[in-house]
Amino acid sequence: MDILLFSQIEIASMNVKNRIFMSPMCQYSAQEGLINDWHKTHYISRAIGGVGAIIMEATAIEPNGRITPYDLGLWNDEQVDKFGHLIKEIKKYDCCVGIQLAHSGRKGSKDVPWRGEQPLDIDNGGWEIMAPSPIAFDKKSQTPRQMNAEDIEKIVELFQSAAKRAYETGFDFIELHMAHGYLLHEFLSPLSNKRTDDYGGCFENRCRLPLRIAEIVRKTIPKDMPLFVRISATDWIEGGWDIKQSVKFAKRLKKIGVNLVDVSSGGLVNTDIKYDYGFQSELSYKIKNEADISVGSVGMISNPYQAEHILASHQADIVILGRALLFNPYWAVHSAKTMNLKAELPNQYLRALH
Repeated sequence: MDILLFSQIEIASMNVKNRIFMSPMCQYSAQEGLINDWHKTHYISRAIGGVGAIIMEATAIEPNGRITPYDLGLWNDEQVDKFGHLIKEIKKYDCCVGIQLAHSGRKGSKDVPWRGEQPLDIDNGGWEIMAPSPIAFDKKSQTPRQMNAEDIEKIVELFQSAAKRAYETGFDFIELHMAHGYLLHEFLSPLSNKRTDDYGGCFENRCRLPLRIAEIVRKTIPKDMPLFVRISATDWIEGGWDIKQSVKFAKRLKKIGVNLVDVSSGGLVNTDIKYDYGFQSELSYKIKNEADISVGSVGMISNPYQAEHILASHQADIVILGRALLFNPYWAVHSAKTMNLKAELPNQYLRALH
């Protein structure tokens, strides 16, 4: 029987050598949004380690769209040039590479996680944050300014500009970040969106801005360039965004021309989540089968047989690994060897297989 985990997959014009994707995980290591030596080592190591594709970490569409002052950005030409050099190096190892475009919304202007994610005021490198409604993420966070019509139009333009830069830079695909409590998720969820205009209230209104952005990005990049969207399929709390709304939203994304939904969950509010191995694959299964769209499953996928089961049972088309790849850059190579398949490594490393 063929092993799906190491089978090729075509997504629009992109042919990926296996179904192991690296999840976008912020490194909080940039200055002025620029790629540096840390990012080069981090990403190239995973490409050498055998993943089929890398989704580069949440990359802000403007300075005030960062989570921390140390996030990557794609709002100017210097950033484009730095990304371009890294992309060329990653592709040397038969690895596709995409970028996650993002805006932090009410979860922005914070310090890095290892310093406690404390809110930063303007005197300490922070900035004014904005959101659909003036509701703080938690008690220690700033209260955001409610976005007006001009802000909304500017966000659409900024996503479009960043997508154009991403294509021109040489990325194979783009992912739009609509998950984990950041700006576009904030519009989707009734817990964070209390607006009474065309961008709040009913399901259609709450989806309006995320769908506008998906549509304009789809029209901005080539028709055959894959477009992904990461969503939080549920807020894990009563009265919030849930799987039923996610299925309806995924159907609308498909009509626009989105090729794959990257299915995560949570992040909008602090709530208890029962984490377990592959705990989100049931959500990706529901979206895949009810919305009839390709999906990625992410979350506590730790060993190759578990990953293979997710694919073989039609819960997802690809698996997207995060922490497992932070811990082990060569997870894909080790997994191939574990499953008695040919493990591909650069010539310099081949002795490790004998």
